[in-house]
Parts: sequence; C-alpha cells; structure tokens
Amino acid sequence: MRNAHSNIPRLYAFSFLQMTLFPMAIITLFWKDHIGLSLTQILLLQGILSVVMVVMEYPSGYISDRIGYRVSLTLSALLGMAGWGVYTVAATFAHVMVAEILLGTSLAFISGSDSALLFETLKQEGSEQEYARHQGRMSGYSQAGEAMGALFAGLLYAYAPLVPFFLQVGVWFLVFLITRSLVEPAREIATHAGHLTEALRTARYAFVENRVLRYNIVLNSVLGLASFYPVWLIQPYMQHAGVPLTWFGPVWSGANLTVAIFSLTSHRATGFLGERSMVILFLILIGVGYAGLGLVGGLWGFLFYYLLTSMRGLRGPMMLNLTQKECPSANRAGILSLQSLCFRLLFVCTGPLVGMLADRGGVNRAFQYLLYAFLFILPPLVFLFFRNLPKGKQT
Repeated sequence: MRNAHSNIPRLYAFSFLQMTLFPMAIITLFWKDHIGLSLTQILLLQGILSVVMVVMEYPSGYISDRIGYRVSLTLSALLGMAGWGVYTVAATFAHVMVAEILLGTSLAFISGSDSALLFETLKQEGSEQEYARHQGRMSGYSQAGEAMGALFAGLLYAYAPLVPFFLQVGVWFLVFLITRSLVEPAREIATHAGHLTEALRTARYAFVENRVLRYNIVLNSVLGLASFYPVWLIQPYMQHAGVPLTWFGPVWSGANLTVAIFSLTSHRATGFLGERSMVILFLILIGVGYAGLGLVGGLWGFLFYYLLTSMRGLRGPMMLNLTQKECPSANRAGILSLQSLCFRLLFVCTGPLVGMLADRGGVNRAFQYLLYAFLFILPPLVFLFFRNLPKGKQT
C-alpha cells in the first residue's frame, strides 16, 4: 500500500489544476457577449449554482465521510469534465445552467473533502499542527493555477471564444488522473445511526452545541461573500472603465497571485498578529477595497480589488484552521461542507439582488451599497466571534 504521505504533493497538484480555470478571466464577458445574458441573469445563474451546492453540499460531505475522500474527489473530476464539456456547445441560458449545475455538483464533492483528506493525512503522521502551513500552500497553489490559466485568457478569447473551454476539459482529465492516485488514510468512522440522524447530529453540533464553531462558520461565510461578489462584478467594472480586453488575463492573474502570496504567508501573519488583529485587518481591507471600487473608480480602480483578494488569501488558511480544530474526525468533511453550505445560502439570498443593483444603478453604485452593508453587518459578527474565541486564541 502506498504511503499516505504521498497525498500531500498530490493535493498540491490537485489544488493547482482544479483552479487552472482558463475561462474565468473572461467568463462574465462570454456570458454577456457570446450568450447574451444580463448581469441580473449572471448573478441569478450563480444563485442557481449556489442552490445546487446547497442541495449537494452536505450530502457530498456525508458521502465523503462514509465512502472516502478519494471517491468524492474522483466524482468531482468526472463531473468537472462533463460541465466544461457542455460549455463547448452552449448557446442559451438553459445550456449554461446545465453546465453550471454539473460544475456546482463537482465543487460540492470537492468542498471539505480535500481539506479533510489533508488534515487526516497529517493526523495519521502525528503532524496535524502543520495543517495551517500545508493548507496555505494548497491555497497558494490553487491561486497560482488560476493565475496561470488566466494569463492569456483575453488573447485566447479574442482568437476564438471556445478555446478556453476546450482547454478546461483537458485540465479536468488531468485532475481525474491525480484523484485516482490518492491514498485513503486510516481514520475513525462514526457508528451509523441512520442518515438523517447523523446529518442532524452533525448540524446540531456545528450550530448549537459548539459556539466557537458556530460563530467561526458564520463570520467566515460573510467574509467569504465580501471577496466573492467582486469576482462576478470586476469584469464588467473594468469593461465600463475602458480597461483593454488584453489586460483582463494579466489583471485576473495578478488578483490570483495576490491570493496565493497571502495564503502562503497567512500562518506566519496569524502567528505574529494573532486571530483578533487578523480579523480587524480583514475589516480594514474590506472597507478600503469597497470604498475604492465604489467611490474612486477609473481605469486603475480595479487595483482596489487586490485588497479584497489579499484579505481572501489571509482569511482562508486561518479560518479553516480554526474550524478544523473544532471538528471531530468522523464528521470532518460534513462540517466543512456545512460551512460552505452556509456561505452558499447567503449568496443565494443576496447574489441576484446585487446583480439587479448593478444592472439598474451601475457596478460602481453596487460596490457602494455593498460597502455600507458590510460596515453594518460585520462589526457585530466580529464581536460575537471575539467573545467566543478559546482563551488561548484571544491574542
């Protein structure tokens, strides 16, 4: 049997490839100009994607805990190939919706499984204290992959709009080969008491019994939203500001390299500043980033987006590490999936409204409204998060 330690470099490669998304730097333009969608339809489409992930999020985590992380990640690779394959023939909203449903289900099977596999691999070796460092590297590799995929996306799209999608199918075939080579580590499996009973038990533990976990999940979800809206708004924002199409790939690459760099340094920054100061830093980056996008604008206004991607990079490993420490092994992937489910539910409820604001008042105005909303919502959530931090973490 192969040593489970081999999972670590394979998970790095998995993270790199699954985020090498050639279409992402131009996907909003593809939807608008090639398919003919409005921003309201685009955010509605992402809302549908989120509904799919909400429906599949916990079941996929539950399956991962019971059947295995390797099986879950292999299913995600097959669904990813199918989803991007549909895009190569898409011509209507319905076609795009089918593709997004397949890709959303693929993401649901990844959600929690890759991080849980990493943690359990390290735990088997007695080095789970190194999780944050390795998770930061996984995040760094994933963002580096997206940066590489985006670098020439504008040129590829200008040459032939479908080329990025054909390349993406090939990337997911490579992901499939990697998932087949992963090793399932030995771990605790919970005594089966019925699917519904297990699901309710896990949800009760995450949202009722463990207050630390509850507020960590809620705050992490809202911080995630703060860095997620601009992903879908920054391309029309740059188009409206007159940014040349050939800049789109490098700009997207720069954003993802920023996430990668700050993901790699997250555990060091957390060790130096502590969780409290890191969360306050997140608030500052969100405030300045949205203020710049909404109130400054102009050709170079997109640079303020990099403040939000910096926050995203710093946040991911730190918040995931806090969540992992509160998760029992038997339900680890399920709880991580519940965290993603919480984020997706919030986006389902708010995403189409943000798209409507952008269509009616302009993208700049939408960023202004989002600034006011986050300044209103985040401070009380941060207070509750600080109040329930374990004593050893209140630095």
